Parts: sequence; structure tokens; C-alpha cells
Amino acid sequence: MSQIHYFLATVAITIAITFWAARRNSGRASFYAAEGKISAPQNGLAIAGDFLSAGTVLGIVGLFFAVGMDAAPYLITPLAGLFLMLTLIVGPLRRLGRFTLGDVVTHRMESPHIRIVIGLCTIVISLINLVAQLVGAGALISIVFGIPFNFAVGIIAALMTIYVAFGGMLAATWVQIIKAVILIAMVAVLAALCIGRAGGYAPLFDLAEISARSRDMFAFGGLQLGMFGAISLALTQVTGMMGMPHLLIRFFTVPDERAARRSLVIGTTIIGIAMATVLLVLGPAAIAFVGGDASLRDPSGGIIGGTNMITMHLARLLGGDMLFGLMSAVAFSTILAVVAGLTISISSATSHDLVLGFRKGRSLTEGSEVAIFRLAALVTSAIGVGLAILFQKENITFLIVMGQTVAASTTFPLLILAIYWRGLTTAGTVAAGLFGLVTSVLGIVASPAFWMKALGHPEPLIPTDYPALVTVPATFLVAWLVSTFVPARPARAAQA
Repeated sequence: MSQIHYFLATVAITIAITFWAARRNSGRASFYAAEGKISAPQNGLAIAGDFLSAGTVLGIVGLFFAVGMDAAPYLITPLAGLFLMLTLIVGPLRRLGRFTLGDVVTHRMESPHIRIVIGLCTIVISLINLVAQLVGAGALISIVFGIPFNFAVGIIAALMTIYVAFGGMLAATWVQIIKAVILIAMVAVLAALCIGRAGGYAPLFDLAEISARSRDMFAFGGLQLGMFGAISLALTQVTGMMGMPHLLIRFFTVPDERAARRSLVIGTTIIGIAMATVLLVLGPAAIAFVGGDASLRDPSGGIIGGTNMITMHLARLLGGDMLFGLMSAVAFSTILAVVAGLTISISSATSHDLVLGFRKGRSLTEGSEVAIFRLAALVTSAIGVGLAILFQKENITFLIVMGQTVAASTTFPLLILAIYWRGLTTAGTVAAGLFGLVTSVLGIVASPAFWMKALGHPEPLIPTDYPALVTVPATFLVAWLVSTFVPARPARAAQA
């Protein structure tokens, strides 16, 4: 089979799942949360499928290729975030929420302003992550089919709109489940081929060290983060993981709190195994085999297609066109699954939080809310395409961390405070949410990665790409100051 056949088969399967789900969707509960009928093992696989995105399959290997073991924190710290999520958030989240994070934050402060703020935060976080996935998808398809990046991104956006508008959360869940199973199998196959080609696991590292030449790939410091940057990056990924809306809304798809906790344990176990394989096998193999192959270099000396495509080059070197085609289809399905979940997060926040907030609590009919949900999916696709074209040269993993920066500064503190602090007021919630959103976005825009690389300015406005070490504590402080010193009626006592 040619690569185009693998892609067409992937698209056919996912569209079949979408229309199967569409026949079973009966209202907003179906579109938002699959009516809470997903089992714990199924949701665990879906969580793994949602997490193991293009950033894991493509971006982390490319990052390891560029900076060696400095890529490790991008894999290790999110696992710490998942464990803390299990301890602090999952139980209360499932108990207090129904469809969106806005339901949880307003469980004792029913305020339209809070719904608007949490809806805006959810949209910004999910949109940044959506752009990361579209960048990976566009680069992949443009290389495989030789079509322009802009056109490739448009194809993904069109498919994404179909999945979400017709299939909702049920379709996204099953696409994520199937994709997770296939992805894990293909990563295992590729890892086995890497070890087999090297003649063993230890020789693989020897080959990688030879290919790396003067660079010590096991030495830290390649990213040149400094003490502030390293601590801030760790804080970003730990707390940002606990505030990622597209992962958190997955816990509304299971029947109860126990199933939510169990599904996260299953998902975290799968994620940990897959990420360890990527870091400890595929990363060194990329340096050993791709790094020394001159045919994979462009005239400027860089890798053809950029570092995001190193995994695909590795697949072709070890398994020929067949494995390249299979891995391309797997990476493609990975992106489709994740963008579907992100788009649902944005669409549900728009129809259930923003619209309800602006209507000041007046409910929509289920039909109207679903119609807005579908319209939001279409608008999200259009905006995502434009931003993906702007950031097409950026590393996928770094873009995902930018989304985590906003999550760490907004949804994470809002959820923790709403669940555990009885003194939180409506004014404190709104002020903290807006402060965290504005400062984290401004921090990203002013950073070297955005201000210099994306916008072309000679100097950044701030010296770090990771402002969370300032924005996260400051958001908690703003919530405390406003709740304590601004006259307002306190929220009802938390029942978490």
C-alpha cells in the first residue's frame, strides 16, 4: 500500500466512527460528555490517546535530537502533574461538574461573570494546543504528499469540524481509544527495530554518542534555561497539566468518581510507558541513525521537514516505505484524535459557559446550545488554520508548553481555590482569572520564542520563555487579596 492509501484508510475509519456516534447522539449531554457512559478502561485509553499527541510522537524526539537529555523534563514533569491531578482534582471535579470546568468553578458561586472568565481561559488554552497539533499535521501531510503546508492544514481543519460537529464527545472518545492502541503498538515496533538495528540496547547509546560527536547528549544545559527557567518550566508542566481543559473534561464522560479515578490511573500508566520508550529508545535512535544520514539534510544542513519530522525519517530508515506509511497514518490519527478533543473543549466552553454567561443565567434550549456548539467548532477550525500558518516553524512541544503556561496561570488556580478555599468570592475568582489570563498571554508574547522568532524583533521584552514562576503565584495572590479586601458576599462553603 502507498502512503495515500494509509491516510485514506485512517480518514475512512474516523469518519465511520463519527457517523456511528452521530446516530447515537441525543442532545447536549451526548455532545459534551458522551452521556457519562464511557467505562473506566475505555476512558483511560482515551486519556492516553488525548495526551500522547503530536508533541510526544514528533516533538519530543525532535527536541531530544536537538538538546539531548534536556528533553526529559518535558516528559517527566507532566507525569507528576497527572499524579497530583489524581490526588487533588479528579474526585471533586467529577462530583461537582457536569459538562465543563465552568460548572465546577461556579458550583458555589453561580455568576455569569465567572462562566465568561473560565470559558475564555478554556478557549485560549485549548486554542494554543490546537495550533500545536495543526502545525504537526501540516508538516506531516505536506512532506508525505508534497502539498503546500497551508493546504494541508486546511484539510485537517475540515476533518476536525466534521468529527466534532457530528460526532461530539462519543466520536472523539472512540477515535482516541483506537488511536491510542495503534500508537502504542507502532511505538513498540519502532523501538524494537531501533534496538535490533543497533544490535542491542547498550550499543544503541554507543552509536548515538558517536553520531552526536562533540555534543554530550546526556549532559543537561542544552536549552540554557538557567535556574529561573528550569524551575519555571517544571512548575508550568506540573500545574499546567492539572489545568488542561481537554483532559479534565474527559472525567465527565464516566459514570462516577470512582470510575474517574480509575481511568486516570490506567491512562497515566499507559502514558508513562509510552513516554519512557520515546525518551529512552526513539530519542537516542534518532541521533544514531537520522543524525548521521546526509541524505536527510537540506541544503542548509538542517533536517528535511524540520526537527518535528525526525520520527518519520527514523521510521523510513528502519522499515522502509511501508513503516513510514504506517507511522504517517498513526501520527495523522494521533493529531486527528487530539484536535477533536481540543475542539470539543473550545466548543463546549463557548456554548455552555460563554453564551450562558452573557445571557446571565438564562438557559438555552438543547437544540440551540448544540447549534452554537457546532458553529463554534467551525469558527475554531478557521482561527486554528490562521494561527498554525503563523507558527508553522515552531517546535510542537514548545507550543504545547505555551498552552500549559496559560493553564497553570488560570484554570489550575481557579479549580484549586474553588474546590478547597471557602473564602473565595466571585470578585476574587473573576479578578484572578483575568489577571492570570492576561499576564500569561503577555508573558508568552513578550518571550524570546514569540517576540523574536515569530514576530522578528531583535530583542525580547522579557528574558524567559517560561513566565509561570511569576504568573502562577501572582494569580493565587490576586485571588486572596481581592477575596479578602474587596467587600463582597463570600461563596457558600465548598462541599469537596
